[in-house]
Amino acid sequence: MNPTAPTISELIAQERRLTLPHFGYDDAYALGGLLVSMARRRHAPVAIDIRRGTQQLFHAALPGSSADNDAWIDRKRRVVERYGESSYLVGTRFRAKGTTFEDSSRLDPDLYAAHGGSFPIAVEGAGVIGSVTVSGLPQADDHALVVEALEQFATTIAG
Repeated sequence: MNPTAPTISELIAQERRLTLPHFGYDDAYALGGLLVSMARRRHAPVAIDIRRGTQQLFHAALPGSSADNDAWIDRKRRVVERYGESSYLVGTRFRAKGTTFEDSSRLDPDLYAAHGGSFPIAVEGAGVIGSVTVSGLPQADDHALVVEALEQFATTIAG
């Protein structure tokens, strides 16, 4: 395992820390815009998706991304919807048990991917209400980009 990869406890702490006071349409647009801005500065060839429930509130595809990234987004997002945890955390839990999500989850790998990049949008008092997903970078980098954006975003809506 990569020594710089976050541990299960670090991934759980990220999710707890990034519970938001609210999340609506304008918030999705603001978070999406922040992610687009961050990705453009880094020349990251990513696609970005933000959902509340099953409704897509934001989508962007940056230069270098492809329809394959949209397929990865769907597969990673389904993991968040099913488990209520980040796709990276779910995959890390399986790896910590000495197996893989694909081998042990009993879920169709054409529909589910426990690879980093999809993160639950959790709201205080409501729990997980949606997801924010990035695809186009290595999984640890997809995850890190989402977490960094959520950390910045959370400071703007605190209070």
